Amino acid sequence: MKITQGTLDKLEDILGESEYVVRYERGNFQSGWCLLESRKIVVLNKFLNLEARINTLLELIPQLDIDFDKLTHDSQKLYEEVKRIALTEA
Repeated sequence: MKITQGTLDKLEDILGESEYVVRYERGNFQSGWCLLESRKIVVLNKFLNLEARINTLLELIPQLDIDFDKLTHDSQKLYEEVKRIALTEA
């Protein structure tokens, strides 16, 4: 997967279309992210560089409750790719 701002935006779209809010905050995050599940808020460390942000979302998205039917066609294709990547790395 390419490390570009467009890729990050598309990954954030998957979360947004599934009613998750993505916020960038500073803090002492052990893994670079924090999930407030009951509120569907994903908080990423704002000091992560672009590659780390993308890799963090690639790790996080397969763990979340994503409603596939709410995603646009492009987001569905990317979501399937993210899940495939997660399976091959596991």
